[in-house]
Amino acid sequence: MDSRNKEHELPWQHPKPKSEDPKAEKLVKRLMESPTYKLAEEDYDFLRGHETRGVRLELDYLKAELTMTRLDVQHTIVVFGSARIRERKTVLKAFQQVQKELDAAPNDPQILARLRHAERMVEMSVYYDDARQFGRLVGQSGRGPEDNRVILMTGGGPGIMEAANRGAYDVGAKSIGLNIHLPHEQFPNPYIDPELCFQFHYFAIRKLHFMLRAQALVAYPGGFGTLDELFEVLTLIQTRKNPAIPVVLVGKRYWERIINFDVLAEEGMISPEDLEIFKIVENAQEAWDHIIGWHTSRKTHLYRVYAEGEKPQHGKV
Repeated sequence: MDSRNKEHELPWQHPKPKSEDPKAEKLVKRLMESPTYKLAEEDYDFLRGHETRGVRLELDYLKAELTMTRLDVQHTIVVFGSARIRERKTVLKAFQQVQKELDAAPNDPQILARLRHAERMVEMSVYYDDARQFGRLVGQSGRGPEDNRVILMTGGGPGIMEAANRGAYDVGAKSIGLNIHLPHEQFPNPYIDPELCFQFHYFAIRKLHFMLRAQALVAYPGGFGTLDELFEVLTLIQTRKNPAIPVVLVGKRYWERIINFDVLAEEGMISPEDLEIFKIVENAQEAWDHIIGWHTSRKTHLYRVYAEGEKPQHGKV
């Protein structure tokens, strides 16, 4: 007979009765309220300890990994870029507000500085529109909204990240957002697929997921965060720690102004062939065409996913 089907209660299902020891109930209650009696998985203080950091790193990795595996996410096209670049109507409204303030105080140096910044943000908004177009191109390259084999991935925040996720959303495609937990409150952009919106504690694990399935990296104008991710990828490819993938920098005027890659080669800090790891282009269409051409010419995994033995259509890998 299966012992699990027995109806009688087992000895440990009730505390020691008061009739045997009046103090027993109080003593047992004290034991059960002790932090050491908690299940390890339910003991928050234990899990947050210095010694369990390795476990937390594994959990940070596994949650996203298991979900993406379940949803058949095979390859990603990763987009980086500034969180500060907003859509045109938003920055134009801010610019007009500063203009009104300047009308009231035309010689105020602080307002003049703010006006210059607002004007620059209006100019930079073209990259929001372009990143949104890139998101559309990636989203349209699949075989419908349930095809997750190749999917757009961003850092999940506002600005360029929002624009790229939004472009995929425009055409009914899913996309991924890898948010990071920060000391101050933040929100994911609204255009990420709910099943594929993740929040990480560790930057290192987030970076791992950026590269784990990446078949292309597209970097729009950005600051420290964008440069950090960009140069890490370039270094991984340069040192052959990561297989070569197309790395595309969108916005020639911006990238050629802030980084003189040729000088790095001229000064012997990188090899001339390292300049071939990446390509600087003007817009989303050029970026997408380069990615398609790169993978098609090499007959890579990404090419085979969509080609399936057939010649790829224009605009599809």
